[in-house]
Amino acid sequence: MHPDTLTQFFLWCSVINTGLMFFWILIFKAAPDWIYRTQTVFFPIGREQYTVVLYGFLAAFKTLVIVFNWVPYFALRIMS
Repeated sequence: MHPDTLTQFFLWCSVINTGLMFFWILIFKAAPDWIYRTQTVFFPIGREQYTVVLYGFLAAFKTLVIVFNWVPYFALRIMS
């Protein structure tokens, strides 16, 4: 594949995944009670434990976005 095509690919992957992450943060901050009620129907856990799990998943998602989207994008930008 051509490096310019890969650069564009990783740019759009980064934009989309970062947008999803910000949407997740927005929903979590705007309607935490609604999310808690809908999720505890499937997984009955306490509020504190739920918050820890949600922040853990958010941290993992952020790390994956940085490692697999932003780092390759910037590496390709530096190379070209």
